[in-house]
Amino acid sequence: MTTTTATVGERTERLPVAALLALSMTGFLALLTETMPAGMLLRISQDLGVSEALAGQFVTLYAIGSLVAAIPLTAATLGWRRRPLLIAALVAVLAFNTLTALTSSYAVALVARFMAGMAGGLIWGMLAGYARRMVPEHLKGRALAVAGLGAPLALSLGVPLGTLMGATLGWRTAFGGMSLLTLAVMAWVFLQVPDYPGQTAEKRAPVRRIFVTPGVRPVLAVLALWVLAHSILYTYVMPFLAPAGLSDRVDAVLLVFGVASLAGIWISGLLIDRMLRSLVLLALAGFALASLALGVAGTQPVVVYVAVAVWGLTFGGSGALLQTASAEAAGPGADVAQSILVTVWNIAIAGGGIVGGVLLETSGVGAFPWALLALLLPGLLIAWASRAHGFPAKPHRSSH
Repeated sequence: MTTTTATVGERTERLPVAALLALSMTGFLALLTETMPAGMLLRISQDLGVSEALAGQFVTLYAIGSLVAAIPLTAATLGWRRRPLLIAALVAVLAFNTLTALTSSYAVALVARFMAGMAGGLIWGMLAGYARRMVPEHLKGRALAVAGLGAPLALSLGVPLGTLMGATLGWRTAFGGMSLLTLAVMAWVFLQVPDYPGQTAEKRAPVRRIFVTPGVRPVLAVLALWVLAHSILYTYVMPFLAPAGLSDRVDAVLLVFGVASLAGIWISGLLIDRMLRSLVLLALAGFALASLALGVAGTQPVVVYVAVAVWGLTFGGSGALLQTASAEAAGPGADVAQSILVTVWNIAIAGGGIVGGVLLETSGVGAFPWALLALLLPGLLIAWASRAHGFPAKPHRSSH
């Protein structure tokens, strides 16, 4: 029996864990689909007869699809019922992952990756608003933290899982496995996730109006600086670890990061509805201190492991914290605000790859910690200054 259409009066005073975990798995699937090919580039390149650099465009085209689709697709589908829309996006992921697994054409595979990325952008644009609609006001942040579990899991597991599956089963079987996982997630969503109506035309705010809503731009600025700093270090973690003699321990270092990230999500989930501002300030300050430690003593393995643990702990809850702040600021325009957030997030990730690459070629990895500080300290100041809107001292709560 499927979950019935939900109304405001039916929202539970407890977290609907099964439904939120279904959303979490949807996000996990979208991000896993994006990151997993990075662990299989050699096998993809050999099979399709292209270079590893060209095989790497499997990741690039998915990211571009998400980037260009998140805002327009989210805005265009605001009036659609939520559960059918989410299932339709999953059907698209299923279809294009299956096409990628079956095609022998590199060009067709790239088109499939771009289209899968568009579906992924739509999924990320709607997940936060969907999770928040399931619960009363005082549980919205916690619901978002649970629904956001999938992202750090995919970031921590995506590339290692792709490497393992590509080596043992082949890259096509790995994509087929993602298609089977997509079927399971679709069934989970259908059975457990409540449905909600879309927004009526008169309630839909244009993207520009949401962007200029007080509080939205400070959140986006903090996001851009925070994620750019993270992406510089995460993308080039292997060369960064070389001076400490840890280049052959990347798996162990990323495991520390992943475990610490999960701890960060758990802490954020417990406290986000009462301490959003404090958590953001503490996370940015903690990441800045970790960067400073890496700058001063980044050749010492113990310092590297501790700093990476602090980095993971402070970044793990970032998605939930920033999405909650964005949704609080945007109010009824939360879904559109989330689509803007997803777009800025993807730009910051791409920017991290570019900026990190330039730093690596011109100044070496020794410049990384100072570049991180140059980004994180302004982010901390913006968050601190946004007391009235964006990161308020007291959460804005509408009457319920």
